[in-house]
Amino acid sequence: MILIAYLAAAYLLGAIPTAIVLGRLFWKTDVRKHGSGNAGATNAWRVLGWRAGVPVLLIDLGKGAVAAGLIPRLPLGTTPVDPTTLAVLCGVVAVLGHVFPVYTRFRGGKGVATAAGMLAVVAPVPFGIAAGAFLLLVVASGIVSLGSVVGAWMIPLTVLLLPVTLQSRPPALIALAFLLAAFITVTHRSNIARLIRGTETSFPKLQLWRRLLRR
Repeated sequence: MILIAYLAAAYLLGAIPTAIVLGRLFWKTDVRKHGSGNAGATNAWRVLGWRAGVPVLLIDLGKGAVAAGLIPRLPLGTTPVDPTTLAVLCGVVAVLGHVFPVYTRFRGGKGVATAAGMLAVVAPVPFGIAAGAFLLLVVASGIVSLGSVVGAWMIPLTVLLLPVTLQSRPPALIALAFLLAAFITVTHRSNIARLIRGTETSFPKLQLWRRLLRR
């Protein structure tokens, strides 16, 4: 029962629909009715601009980090799992909460930012490498979904390939890395289809190399 209490707290935190709350509160707009219809940072940026997209991104990152880093430290009682596994479980449940939020009839975002926040806590070195790959692809292409999917798969690859001295490899972390990469790929299946067709939305303003060439 104590484990369920931890997971419930992580889920309810992850399920807070940041893009919807900020969109309605400050812009009187439901982002689900515009753009891609997704309740995440990318669509908030697409519909409302960077002043909405950046806060949504930061808060969603924070949800994952708090779920994995702080919720397991709450003095709720003893659980049947070790601290690392508890952190992983809380982080995963927070991501599921973000994608399937109870507050909005289980229609949420795609989980990338919340997963990134959680991984920054439980796997900081692989996360840093994956974040670098994400930024490189987004700056090069301007396509956030491409960077998200590739960055997601960089996590399990780096968890397996990095020396043990740089990254511990508990079974829960290895399973988490592969499951999250697969989950994020599934949540981006429509984006992948558009990438294949060449119709995926890009953000030219993020292509910093183009700005440098114009100078």
